[in-house]
Amino acid sequence: MKKKGFFKNEGVQSFIASIICILLGLLIGFIVLLFINPKGAGEAMLRIIQNFLKWNRSEKQIESLGNTLVKTAPLLMCSLSILFSYKVGLFNIGVAGQYVAGACAALIGVFGLHWNWVGCILLAAAAGAAFGVISGLLKAYCNVNEVISGIMLNWIALYSTNMILSSYTVAGRKDTPELASSVETAKAIIPNAGINKLFNGNKYVGLGIIIAIIFAFLVWILLSKTKFGYELKATGYNKNAAKYAGMAEKRNIVVTLGIAGLIAGIGASLLFLTDFSQWDINQTSVPAMGFNGIASAFLGGLNPIGAIFSSYFIQHITDGGSNVDLTMYCSQISDLISAIIIYLCSFTGLIRYLFKSGIFSKKKDRPEENANAEPEQPAPVETTAKGGNE
Repeated sequence: MKKKGFFKNEGVQSFIASIICILLGLLIGFIVLLFINPKGAGEAMLRIIQNFLKWNRSEKQIESLGNTLVKTAPLLMCSLSILFSYKVGLFNIGVAGQYVAGACAALIGVFGLHWNWVGCILLAAAAGAAFGVISGLLKAYCNVNEVISGIMLNWIALYSTNMILSSYTVAGRKDTPELASSVETAKAIIPNAGINKLFNGNKYVGLGIIIAIIFAFLVWILLSKTKFGYELKATGYNKNAAKYAGMAEKRNIVVTLGIAGLIAGIGASLLFLTDFSQWDINQTSVPAMGFNGIASAFLGGLNPIGAIFSSYFIQHITDGGSNVDLTMYCSQISDLISAIIIYLCSFTGLIRYLFKSGIFSKKKDRPEENANAEPEQPAPVETTAKGGNE
């Protein structure tokens, strides 16, 4: 049996595709910087790539790395939400709204109900799942495309959250208070479990990143190693065939988007319950975590384990972009460069397709050479005459 070549391995193809997209994105970003101001282009790109390594002291580098990991946790959860639904044939563009719903529910649990961090995470999971189920029901029973319903629910979640959380803001402020500001709300902070000691005592680093990584493995196990995951993927490939095989295809659609929303909702709680960030009730656009999760999912090859590394990379360059010298470039340049790189990450699927089509494989025989070649003659068959005396 002929073994597959090295470049025909799907894992290798996904890795190479991701590297090519990253390098191409960095190159285009550098060209944009050259057009704007060529003098500082090299240093600006270096700062984007360096991120926390820009600091001279190792203690400061470790602390800054911790901040990146804090924001990687919710991004990873959004990425898992995207790829989970995509594996089942659904494009969960509503992950941003599910993320917002989770943030709203978590903060209600903190300031309204005074629950601890476990209860707030569960409340966030329920809120995210509820928004996912709404899209699932519309898709399964009303044939409403999940992209359309997801986009509409994104804005409903955003403005509803702004309205609800405005009652918890302090007078004269536009954002929610810090959790550590009172004893009642401090118990909702996700514990660091000693992990912060590895990051120079960074108080924001805790169990959040560990929970996100655990979810990545759980999603991988669910999709790859369970009968339930097989049924979900079968429904995504062909819901009519799944129905013919006795699977509840409508239930699977609703359950898939419900689980995807649950993951996104928990992702929001992993950020806001660290006290690293507060909710701004005046924001007019949904958080970028939901949309960056799409790039992270595809950059990671739609693999839950690959999403761990791709999520960190995207958050790494996003944080690095904030270090660009603003005396040479406008404040939006960091977002522009990060957006270019993230956009190019979506082409990993195209590169994997080129691998599968054989464009990177060895040179194939030319048709004209095959046409002129003499047909092979059948090998002679030795026969022994039978009959008579031998």
